[in-house]
Amino acid sequence: MPRTLRDLAHTRAGDKGDISCISVIALRPECAEDFAVLEQHVTVERVRAHFADLVRGDVERYVLPQLGALNFVLHGALAGGVTRSLALDAHGKSLSSALLTLEIPG
Repeated sequence: MPRTLRDLAHTRAGDKGDISCISVIALRPECAEDFAVLEQHVTVERVRAHFADLVRGDVERYVLPQLGALNFVLHGALAGGVTRSLALDAHGKSLSSALLTLEIPG
């Protein structure tokens, strides 16, 4: 049975201009196995593909093992930013919820 990122992690997001930052945080940061799964399967390539229709720039990933977390910086993700976009939700908060639907093998 496929599982989603939501089964292993929660997310937090922030935005500045046209950049969205999404932190993926293991639900059980003390469990090294859970973080290893996140680190292996939540990659720049998979996040970029997941948001292929939205993110126009680079995607960067920072690994924070001491926190059991990954941080993604999505450039060109907010259609120009909150003050320039005509999108109903121009903030990056909804992107963090959307990332939780990413399928994780296992």
